[in-house]
Amino acid sequence: MKNHRKGTDFIVVTGLSGSGKTVVSRFLEDMGYYCVDNLPAKLIPELVDLWLRKKVEIERMALVVDIREPRFLTEFPDIVRQLKVKPFLIFLEATDESLVKRFSESRRPHPLARNKSVLSGVRMERRKLAPIRDMADEVIDTTGLTISQLKEQIFDRILRKKQRYLQVYVVSFGYKHGLPLDSDLVFDTRFLPNPYYLDNLRPLDGRSKKVRDFVLNSEETRAFLDRLFGFVDHLLPGFLKEGKSTLTVSVGCTGGRHRSVVIAEALKNHLKAKKQAVKIIHRDIYK
Repeated sequence: MKNHRKGTDFIVVTGLSGSGKTVVSRFLEDMGYYCVDNLPAKLIPELVDLWLRKKVEIERMALVVDIREPRFLTEFPDIVRQLKVKPFLIFLEATDESLVKRFSESRRPHPLARNKSVLSGVRMERRKLAPIRDMADEVIDTTGLTISQLKEQIFDRILRKKQRYLQVYVVSFGYKHGLPLDSDLVFDTRFLPNPYYLDNLRPLDGRSKKVRDFVLNSEETRAFLDRLFGFVDHLLPGFLKEGKSTLTVSVGCTGGRHRSVVIAEALKNHLKAKKQAVKIIHRDIYK
């Protein structure tokens, strides 16, 4: 069977307990990978075969395998060598002191030291995993790294050839119906000219040309949009750098039918013009 998979479509994350494998797995999931944690080594070939034959709808896959699996040390090296596609193997580690501190803070026992000190478990695991470490395509020392710094290293060292992806959701809403709970950014438009007080505009919503023209033709609105666009443009690269995969920008007015809809549409069009992935939701437009 001819294999068309290449690069980092298939990643295996392993390493020392407490070194950050869960953080990396969640980041890869945010980047579009289908992640499986603690899969028994003997099941890896079957999953890979299904993936290559497109029997499962998975574009990119990442597995977390480690010493929690009893036969990991004896089975994993041979299984990897026999796979039809070579995984990109990431090995995470940290200093003894750092790992002991992490276990102490989490108050969890080391998997190899149930009745011994954490330090003895860390040292034993490091010795046992030495052959696996030698197989790695990338070895990352997480000592002293924050979560965002670890994500940045994963991107720069492994995913750098893939384009980062940030999906922006622009949500219009009415304050009298409550804030959208998943908002990352919230902008209040209740200071802008209100079409509600005009009899011919009240029955319409912010998608109509008459309401849109009424709101956008205000000098106050134009100044606000200029600052709003600049502010959002300034923030987006920072959210990408932080490893965020989705961003919800909520725009509110009193009822969620007029001003917020107009401004949300304008922001959507601005982001689309800059080739940003964006979707719009008018939460309260029919209330």
